Amino acid sequence: MLIVNTPKTETELAEYFEFRWSHLRKPWGFPEGSEKDEYESVSEHRTIKNQMGEIVACGRVHLNTAEEAQIRHIAVETTYRRKGVGKMILQALESVAREMGAERAVTNSRETSIDFFQDCGFEVIDDAPEELGKLKRKQMRKILNDHNALILHPKWCKELQDTWHEKIPITEHMGIKLYQYTERTIETRASLNKNVNLHGSMFAGSIYSQATLTGWGMIFLQLKQKGLDGEIVLGDANIHYHKPITMRPRAICNIESVRTKFAILERGKKCPVSLKVDILDGDQSVAEFSGQYWVLPPSQ
Repeated sequence: MLIVNTPKTETELAEYFEFRWSHLRKPWGFPEGSEKDEYESVSEHRTIKNQMGEIVACGRVHLNTAEEAQIRHIAVETTYRRKGVGKMILQALESVAREMGAERAVTNSRETSIDFFQDCGFEVIDDAPEELGKLKRKQMRKILNDHNALILHPKWCKELQDTWHEKIPITEHMGIKLYQYTERTIETRASLNKNVNLHGSMFAGSIYSQATLTGWGMIFLQLKQKGLDGEIVLGDANIHYHKPITMRPRAICNIESVRTKFAILERGKKCPVSLKVDILDGDQSVAEFSGQYWVLPPSQ
């Protein structure tokens, strides 16, 4: 059995860097320490271990920009090559990149690895600087489409995402994105790395903002569904925090929590809407948001 692992302890990190050095630097005569660079502290590191607890593959990912993730230092133990382990570690890194909010991933591949990355959906886009001053490389890119997300009415969802970015630009910097819409449920996700505080958890203000936008988005899409229009504003809200977010920020609003009568808006009057948003860290509930919104009728 092979397991994807995140090295955290000093021992795990030491084993991880030793594996990286022995597979990516030692063969070229470079000393220990040469496997590290200035991005280690802002990167996410992953290993794959076998049932004996031995590292058989490793890799790293970090953000170049809010939209672009850089994947580096993929190495696989010789006896585990051509057995799907390379794809396993790459998929783990791509998953992390998506959670960071990246829309694309790039990597600088040696010529011997180009076929591997192409099989995994990457394409060559340019030459890259030589590695170690001697190894020719190509820059490759892959668009990160999330195949697990279910989105109905994609035009409306794109309009919602564009509205957030245009009218509330900070949402793009926070990495808040619409992840799922099913007419009865809306889910947003945010990048933890872009909202992390000095304790390694998500800012409370960022959690509140994500919850507020999720509720706003539910009303926006419900109005679209009913063929109505109006300006959505937040009137009042409360949020109760139970636990910090340290992994994957998620916000979910279900139609069952929405209380309103949109017929009021059809009569040209402002329409009150109350709803609840559940905040999760991965699959664990960590906070509850209750919001009172108003939908103002369009100006005549």
